[in-house]
Amino acid sequence: MHVVIAPDCFTGTLTATQAAGAIAAGWSQSAPRDILTLVPLSDGGPGFLDVMVRAVEGEVIATTVADPLGREVPASILVADQAGVRTAYLESAQACGLHLLSASERDPALTSTYGVGQLLRAARDSGARRIVVGLGGSGTNDGGAGLLAALGAGSRDDLGRGGLALRDLGPNALDGIEAVRRDWADIELVAATDVDNPLLGLHGASATFAPQKGASPQGAQDLEGALGHFADRLWRHLPAGTDLLTGRARRLDREPGAGAAGGLGYGLFVLGGHRRSGVELILESIGFRDLVAAADLVVTGEGCFDWQSLHGKVVAGVAGIALTTATPVVVIAGQVLVGRREGMSLGLSGMYAVASDPRQEEAAFADPVGTLRERAARVARTWSPS
Repeated sequence: MHVVIAPDCFTGTLTATQAAGAIAAGWSQSAPRDILTLVPLSDGGPGFLDVMVRAVEGEVIATTVADPLGREVPASILVADQAGVRTAYLESAQACGLHLLSASERDPALTSTYGVGQLLRAARDSGARRIVVGLGGSGTNDGGAGLLAALGAGSRDDLGRGGLALRDLGPNALDGIEAVRRDWADIELVAATDVDNPLLGLHGASATFAPQKGASPQGAQDLEGALGHFADRLWRHLPAGTDLLTGRARRLDREPGAGAAGGLGYGLFVLGGHRRSGVELILESIGFRDLVAAADLVVTGEGCFDWQSLHGKVVAGVAGIALTTATPVVVIAGQVLVGRREGMSLGLSGMYAVASDPRQEEAAFADPVGTLRERAARVARTWSPS
């Protein structure tokens, strides 16, 4: 049997490459004659650049940028010539990722996307006219204010001190934004994101994602107010656009994907960027449909298979393509928090959790490779004729 193993990272424990290797090792224990094709994936978050380096022939440029708290960290840019356009691929998590912070440092009120702006500058300095930014896995909630500060829209003191500081912005804090927009007008910016949340509201960046980054319930509300003030200040500087469907003024903070990576999507939209599904971009780049069409089974997975996985994540993207080729898909995840009906709505044939109780969770964190390998071996005994 030919099996394509195509997981996302298991956040906090395994990279996508490590997860694919663990699943393959377990599968081979139970079905040693099966042919396994390993395809580690990403939806725009951590691992995005590694996937694109394998998919796109180009040059990797090393640089250093500021992390969420302003410390220097290494980062990379992939630059390639595609259809006559010099294109750069960036992974925002390399500059503002939650994994760059210790547990005690996780506070989205204080963390900044300034380093992502430095990555953008380095990409343009390399000659890129199209820049694709993978969004996801951030430890920030500043609406892209730090990014804009790094490009000259305002001072770092005003815009680069984290999301909460944005509530104190004065009327002149963004006086440089018009010049920055003109400066970047001839660069195509693509926000490759795993979510379609707006910047503000019940489904916005602060309400949905800030608690995952260390914010208390009150802190998330405070960040919501700060981002609202930031968006209002920017609104005065942006040209008035019109929504063709409603005839009303178009607000970039309400655009799908504006809330991605703590509002980093919004910062890119302010510069004239547009959104693209991160997982769709990756699957298209690696020719995933052809791989699936030649396979008998696809095994995908992630750390926690929950309601967010149903919208724009790796599992949903893999399942969508497999439906077009009538190839069965099973999920192996650290935890499975959706019901059978939701899984079937994606076209999944099976969902398997590594950990289903506190004792198993403790074991999975203690030995993520071993427990995932063991679970994959059991799944293989169910699915492989051998």
